[in-house]
Amino acid sequence: MRTAFSIATTAFAVTSLVGQEPYRPPVIGRWDLTLTASDGRKLPSWLEVQVSGNHVLVGRFVAVVGSARPISKLDYANDTLRFAIPSQWEQGSDDLRLEAVLASDRLSGAVTMPDGTRLPMTGVRAPSLHRDAPPRWGTPVRLFNGRDLTGWHPGGGENQWKVVDGVLSNQKGGANLVTDRTVTDFELHVEFRYPAQGNSGIYLRGRHEVQIEDPDVGTTPSEALGAIYGFIAPNESVGKKPGEWQTYDITLVGRLLTVVLNGHRIISEQNIPGPTGGALDSNEGAPGPIFLQGDHGPVEYRNIVLTPAR
Repeated sequence: MRTAFSIATTAFAVTSLVGQEPYRPPVIGRWDLTLTASDGRKLPSWLEVQVSGNHVLVGRFVAVVGSARPISKLDYANDTLRFAIPSQWEQGSDDLRLEAVLASDRLSGAVTMPDGTRLPMTGVRAPSLHRDAPPRWGTPVRLFNGRDLTGWHPGGGENQWKVVDGVLSNQKGGANLVTDRTVTDFELHVEFRYPAQGNSGIYLRGRHEVQIEDPDVGTTPSEALGAIYGFIAPNESVGKKPGEWQTYDITLVGRLLTVVLNGHRIISEQNIPGPTGGALDSNEGAPGPIFLQGDHGPVEYRNIVLTPAR
């Protein structure tokens, strides 16, 4: 009798679920966000909203700095989206809070930082960046001439970059180094060397960081050497010891990324979800520069060769 009752109850529940309309609020998807600082600077950010189960919204969020962090629950009612998450690298001890209204397929509202600072915010849907055909590669270009910083400019902080014996050397933490030219799809060869506890990164189109870090720092796989910071972990650890030269061979077509570290394919044709922390902007549909992270400390680069798609 009890078994028959259980079966009937289960059947009723399944029938009820089948009859339900899928929960698909219009805010679902990935959003490229732009925050505005009090001095007018535009600060990039990113948001992903997904459905979990029947009616719960969950997601991921990338602030101005830091890695993608999970959002256990988002509230959406009356065209307004809200969530709160603990602070990561931001100043202050309160939660980071977002509140935005969805209208005409755009988000507008504000992010309140853990220290109470309120930053106006706008958001547009992230582009798919799908390519209908494989690229045709152009002529390789040396981005670094081995003599000086021609073709590059510092961004943010005091410039510490110098050319020493044909090597692009960052003496200590300071400015990042950004290419004057912008690119869309490309292949990139880079050789790099870091000291013990070294930390740097290569930003693709100025938005997606391929991490460079001494493995002895002991970070999580998605933030370690070879990772797309906070998003994609390498499939194996093949980094060399500090003080040894290493190589990246990177291919980016749309969102589709392949990373070869020291001859090992550690990321194979994976889609980059969105901008990583520290990006120059969140305009993912536009071309962008290559930039080398210099704000964490000493690092060296050489033989930087870009092959753009035609």
